[in-house]
Amino acid sequence: MRRISLLLFAALSVLFLHSGALSASPGLEKERIVIAVGGKNLFYYLPLTIAERRGFFKDEGLIVEIPDFAGGSKALQALMGGSADVVSGAYEHTINMQTKNLFIREFVVQGRAPQIVLAVSTRTMPDYRQLADLKGRKIGVTAPGSSTAMMVAYLLAKAGLSVKDDVSIIGVGASTTAVNAIQSGQIDALANLDPVTTLLQKSGSIKIVSDTRTLKDTREVYGGLMPAAVLYTTEEFISRNPNTTQALANAMVRALHWLQTATPDEVADTVPKEFLLGDRALYMDAWKNVKEAMSPDGMMDPSGPAVAYDMLKTFDAEVAKRKIELERTFTNEFVLKAREKIQ
Repeated sequence: MRRISLLLFAALSVLFLHSGALSASPGLEKERIVIAVGGKNLFYYLPLTIAERRGFFKDEGLIVEIPDFAGGSKALQALMGGSADVVSGAYEHTINMQTKNLFIREFVVQGRAPQIVLAVSTRTMPDYRQLADLKGRKIGVTAPGSSTAMMVAYLLAKAGLSVKDDVSIIGVGASTTAVNAIQSGQIDALANLDPVTTLLQKSGSIKIVSDTRTLKDTREVYGGLMPAAVLYTTEEFISRNPNTTQALANAMVRALHWLQTATPDEVADTVPKEFLLGDRALYMDAWKNVKEAMSPDGMMDPSGPAVAYDMLKTFDAEVAKRKIELERTFTNEFVLKAREKIQ
């Protein structure tokens, strides 16, 4: 009888292992998670890739799928449409969505500076002198409505121009499509991120107009530190899945911690080869340009939400006339617990 019981237990154990029932950490409300991202190859989202490639999500019992979209606005659409659980995207979207009476919340900060660069083509605008020269021009962004497009709208508004009336905004993605668009003359200016920016800069294809890859430059552009890439999701998801949200935060904070001491070689060895854009040395140089922009701990700086809000009010009439509940756009609760676990 005892032998039969042991055989039965062994058979059930195999069944549970194959079904994933024993692979998840205790208390996870949801084991399989879809994280939408727009431009996964960018350093802007590097912590997400590190957490995935180094197995940090897996260590938390999570099975994570990361569909990659042309830009952050498309990733947001996936969340709102129900095909994604979480987004790795720009913090600004948490503010924008309140104008539609939709509440989404950041729970891990990946970047404390946007890393976005606005540059003009040396081919089509060799005589560029000021932002007003962009009137009537074609400006490439990762995708309309994404953080790159918001930076363009903000800078143009400060110069007295409108993205609706004075320029053409064109989505060009965040990889070789963006490189080809500027080098072929399809666009006159580009708002994009590294490694794309460094590649174009070294080839002499662009002249930088505005740069937010360092903390100093970010303060000059926005008047303070601007939260960049974050993990965000709906308030409903967080309330229904607090343990799963915590597991995601644990993995991401661990990735941020790893990046603080990682060498350029270690970073290049970890990411997929296609992220290197065919030039490993250039990729490592680009990493040095943006490393300071990475959050060291995943925390939202107390002044960050207000900086983002003020930026959006400059060009977005809906945000300007709406009372935004900034306290509902972020939480440090999960990061604080994740940091305790690491320490």
